[in-house]
Amino acid sequence: MSITQKIAVVGSGYMGGGIAQVLALAGAQVTIADVSAEIAAQNYERLIAEAGQFAEQGLFPAGAADTVRANVRPAASIEEAVQDADFIEEAVPEKIEIKHETLRRISAAARPDAIIGSNTSTINIAQMAPAVERPERFLGVHFSNPAPFIPGVELIPHEGTDAAVLPVVEQFVAATGKQTARVKDATGFVLNRLQYALFHEASQIVEEGIATADDIDTIVRTTFGFRLPFFGPFAIADMAGLDVYSFCYASLQTRWPERFATPASLKNLVDAGKFGTKTGAGYLQVPAERTPELVAYRNRAYVAMQKLLDELGPAPIHAAVEGPDAAATGASDSDANTSTPNSDAA
Repeated sequence: MSITQKIAVVGSGYMGGGIAQVLALAGAQVTIADVSAEIAAQNYERLIAEAGQFAEQGLFPAGAADTVRANVRPAASIEEAVQDADFIEEAVPEKIEIKHETLRRISAAARPDAIIGSNTSTINIAQMAPAVERPERFLGVHFSNPAPFIPGVELIPHEGTDAAVLPVVEQFVAATGKQTARVKDATGFVLNRLQYALFHEASQIVEEGIATADDIDTIVRTTFGFRLPFFGPFAIADMAGLDVYSFCYASLQTRWPERFATPASLKNLVDAGKFGTKTGAGYLQVPAERTPELVAYRNRAYVAMQKLLDELGPAPIHAAVEGPDAAATGASDSDANTSTPNSDAA
């Protein structure tokens, strides 16, 4: 499936540029714009060069540079970029005043029926909607960083978003090979609310002197983080047993009664005898007879993940240390999930 819509991406830097690459590789005709024609033209050349490098590394398909060259063009202005677009993605810096000004320019110059998305990772969509003419066509379309390689995209309508725009956006995002999830317009949405909750607890553990940052990263990536490419938190809880989760909450509450209060939804399920996969009912309602198949999949997935990590080797976080003391320094104990140095919060 290829994208037939004409698309404009306003903001052609690291995130916007990556979004443009992904859309172009899926067949879309993409126009990019930035604060000036010169910057848009410079970023156009950068995207072509990057696509060629990614293809050489086996990360993009062969011929990706030629595809990006053919399917992306830089515009002289925001107005020129959006005037004939079916969908416009705003990807300017995460400051509401910049977004407001950009969205005003976009919506004033765009077709009345053009859908407008924002790649914001933290700003409520409803806070930006007043800057958009016909705000019913406006929603959050949040690609994650790095956009070419992370498959998840948050779709965030505000209360006034026309429900008919969501399937249209879902269709062309799916054509890029990515997966969408609809979430309500709330502070932090889902991705960053969860990401920062984990970081907050991890930083407190460091500050309390319980473990170092290196050791926490090791625990995360080799235990529950190892499961996360295959299962979300509710699937993991259902498989572990919600009654077990309830017992663990009770243990944590001996030290932090408020911070680790048992979630009401968990208590209700346990009180009803719904313990997850072992009872055939939990958060995800997985039938009990499917448990052997699920366990077999889980085991294959974890072995395949370890083989992949062995093949890739450790992430280049620590300086290489040679000699018998290397292991003791933690030099070989790198976090394979770290972001690129110029990554944003998403």
